[in-house]
Amino acid sequence: MSNGNLLLEKSGGGDLQPVGFVVLYNHDEPAVCSNFVAKMELAEGMVPSYWRYCHAAAYSVRLNYRSIKQTSGIQNLDQSQYLDERAPFPPEDEQKAISSFLDVETSKIDGLVSEQRRLTQLLAEKRQAVISHAVTKGLNPNAPLKPSGIQWLGDVPQHWEVSRLKHATSRIVDCPHDTPTYNDDGDFLAIRTSDLDDGKLFPEIMKRVDEYEYHHRIRREPVLQNDIVYSREGGRWGHAALVTANDRFCLGQRMMQFRANAKFDARFLMWHLNSKNVYRQGDVDTVGAASPHVNVGTICNYRITKPPTSEQQEISDYLGERLGEFDSLEAEAERAIELLQERRTALISAAVTGKIDVRGFASEEAMA
Repeated sequence: MSNGNLLLEKSGGGDLQPVGFVVLYNHDEPAVCSNFVAKMELAEGMVPSYWRYCHAAAYSVRLNYRSIKQTSGIQNLDQSQYLDERAPFPPEDEQKAISSFLDVETSKIDGLVSEQRRLTQLLAEKRQAVISHAVTKGLNPNAPLKPSGIQWLGDVPQHWEVSRLKHATSRIVDCPHDTPTYNDDGDFLAIRTSDLDDGKLFPEIMKRVDEYEYHHRIRREPVLQNDIVYSREGGRWGHAALVTANDRFCLGQRMMQFRANAKFDARFLMWHLNSKNVYRQGDVDTVGAASPHVNVGTICNYRITKPPTSEQQEISDYLGERLGEFDSLEAEAERAIELLQERRTALISAAVTGKIDVRGFASEEAMA
């Protein structure tokens, strides 16, 4: 494999990103392909960058779909069928003009996308800072402080106590350790680690289970409204969210369930579990490299703050409103990214099919 080769993904893919993606290898170092990638050497007079964009345009309209064969859990691309698809073949000089135009224009769009992604990252960092400060320092900046006796927690308001998670709950339930049997026609939803994120639950993406599997999953304890669900394993461990309804949800794999007792507001406890301070306690005790997880005993003994119940409720109300503002800004940024990516796809498609005349682009760039 050398500079100028195209690399075709011939095996792999998935529902959201089907097999058949093509990239340009533009490095001087020699390399070899893995089993799942095919090298494509272009014929004389074919411009690699143009054909990279041509394949991208084909992929965006799912031209690869009819060449996908799937006899197992892995998608395989029938390369002969895919490469037999029709494509535009402009003269070499026009291929160069199109690729030069797209190199510049897509670079501009990619820069704007990067800015929006950086914004979402900053919002996530700010969101985490707001949560952690509220549940450990409260809302009154003038409140007298005292040492908590815990290094990572630091000083806390003088009238607050420090407790453990097991003393804040009336029920702590670990999920059944067998894999759920999913059923697309089921009436119940299994909460997985991928279905929640820092106080947000996403029922729209959850897997479904039937009534038999549901009762099997809740045999230790039903999941009730205002219970807290917590991911304790995998790449997304450490996230917590409130359950929004009774008799509909059950725990998937790698999940835990907490029920706040009378001395704790469920929302406050949920936000505390999402704070950096609690995450640090689990992080020092994670086990496993490929799929890190936290032991149940460690989780039960998380150290947490215990303000008066009325103050817990005030903090929860504040966080609900304040974080809603962050959610709105993040949604705007994600929508901007989506529109920019749509623009990028449309621009590539229009250029490689001749709907945009870019023959004068090189001279315009030179004059600029």
